Amino acid sequence: MSGLRRSLEAYYGDPAREAAMDAFYAPLVRPGDLVFDVGAHVGDRLGSFRRLGARVVAVEPQPLCTRALRALYADDGRVTVVEAACGACTGPVRLHVNSANPTISTASAGFLQAAGGAGGWEDEIWDAEIEVAGTTLDTLVAAHGVPGFVKIDVEGFEDAVLAGLSRPLPALSFEFTTIERDLAAHCLDRLTRLGFTTFTVALGDEMAFALDGWRPAGEVAAYLRALPHEANSGDVYARARPA
Repeated sequence: MSGLRRSLEAYYGDPAREAAMDAFYAPLVRPGDLVFDVGAHVGDRLGSFRRLGARVVAVEPQPLCTRALRALYADDGRVTVVEAACGACTGPVRLHVNSANPTISTASAGFLQAAGGAGGWEDEIWDAEIEVAGTTLDTLVAAHGVPGFVKIDVEGFEDAVLAGLSRPLPALSFEFTTIERDLAAHCLDRLTRLGFTTFTVALGDEMAFALDGWRPAGEVAAYLRALPHEANSGDVYARARPA
């Protein structure tokens, strides 16, 4: 529970951070939009999407996190919590849990291998495994409708999530890490094949884009390859619609 408590304390109660997040997402999330928050954790981005007037489907596999989400949004009829891991297909998923830092729990064995011994990751321990339900983006679209924006933050499982999508959407984001740069390149290739056309990047938890304007996939892939290891992580944003 202490890891979850730290997450709640880190992500809630900072009005300046919330205002910056809302301003950052406002061009991507319009009032009345449907948003999928895939890897919702304890819902800090979910909160921003709701403040912007969106209806949100929050997808999160960790029972403690979904319990917190349901408690936080119990009176909000425009939030739907789905307790599942999103991936390439439906069915059971093995989740590796980091009890001390649950935000980096993962369904990706490759992520665990990449983190092992990597600078900045030495103290991270995935100390438990649980079996969770699995769903796909296509399944979520069929159940809830077509989202205007999808946020994907699933610790190395991003390409699997995108493999469960068979059509372009207006916009989405996926997390990348510098310990798995090839994975980000695979995601960019997959999105291009699906029909996404322009891309950009935000580094770390910064509420600003690192690039001037939206770029072709190849330019973003080159930018990610050139990042120093210490950049650690960020998010790639993809559009299949004009600004």
